[in-house]
Amino acid sequence: MFMCADISPFRIEIPQADLDDLHGRLARTRSPHPVPGAGSEWDHGIPSAYLHDLADYWANGFDWRAHEARLNSFDQFLTEIDGQTIHFLHLRSPEPNATPLLLNHSYPTSFVEFLEASGPLTDPRAHGGDPADAFHVVIPSLPGFVFSSPLSARGWNLERTALAFGELMTRLGYERFGVEGGDLGAGVTGRVATLMPDRVIGAHTHGDRLQLGMVGEDLPMPEGLSEEERAGVEAAQRRWSQMKGYKVLHSTAPNALSAGLTDSPILQLAWIAEKFAQWANPATPISRENVLITASLYWFTRTGPAAGDFYWELAHADNPGWGDASAAPMASSLFYSDPLVRKVLGPADDSPVFFREHPEGGHFSAFEVPDLFIEDIRAFFRTLPT
Repeated sequence: MFMCADISPFRIEIPQADLDDLHGRLARTRSPHPVPGAGSEWDHGIPSAYLHDLADYWANGFDWRAHEARLNSFDQFLTEIDGQTIHFLHLRSPEPNATPLLLNHSYPTSFVEFLEASGPLTDPRAHGGDPADAFHVVIPSLPGFVFSSPLSARGWNLERTALAFGELMTRLGYERFGVEGGDLGAGVTGRVATLMPDRVIGAHTHGDRLQLGMVGEDLPMPEGLSEEERAGVEAAQRRWSQMKGYKVLHSTAPNALSAGLTDSPILQLAWIAEKFAQWANPATPISRENVLITASLYWFTRTGPAAGDFYWELAHADNPGWGDASAAPMASSLFYSDPLVRKVLGPADDSPVFFREHPEGGHFSAFEVPDLFIEDIRAFFRTLPT
């Protein structure tokens, strides 16, 4: 394995006192007074009954130590870049000619998002695939998230993160590499491709129908929509308006929420579980175990506030860094797609960009449909010169 003197191995070792503290806090949870007629619907956000069933399992059935042991079966490391601790997984393929691949997670996920996909990506031969499709996989934690913490300073936006991850790939000995991500991870992916086009072999991003609601706000409204199509976009915008409160708060005044996320595990759980439930395709929900692994990582590392910092920096940057052009080959996949999603979010012309869409999956494609996620990455990189 390539190694740099500035990189040290890392293992997750949560003190038993922290586990005991979590269980004690969950046992002392104070619940809001129920409002008659509003107990089981999602129109107010995560329902109380759903949340408390999940919290009860977190306290009394969830085996953190078993999951901790599994996470420690993956090679993890720490390094310091630009004054910031960066945690990452470096999963080398047994295939000597494998392509280096940087995978960028988003919010409210973590490096765990890509673990199921990592085996087939690094060792396709062992999973019934073609060894020519092998990747050396690098999965960093975003600055401030999970074990890339605590934040060393303000200013960790897409550009600074992209530059840090480029330096990480240099330290690992990878002059050229591929890059992939969705949502915030797509922003990092695009910024890496823009800032380092000579180093990026190819950049692949994934999205889903949730983005329809962002048209006219974060994404341009395409021309030539029929009356029926415009009505579909407007319906998606209304649905998104009921789900984007987290983003408004993160981007404007995150401090009060940050205090609660650091001190209250039930708030941290609600904040994460709500997004997993609302953003995933109902046909492929995120497992209870993965919800609680993620909530546990955020809780134990006190990095729930990191999302607020990241969104705040994006909202206040002179150039947020979304969507800038790159000379590197670009590709995208849409999940939970339909004709309207394809028309609004797909390629604008017939340029030879790699593009695939799937009716299956959703916002968390590596969790929901890892086989499709893996195959799209493989298919894109097959089109590129070695």
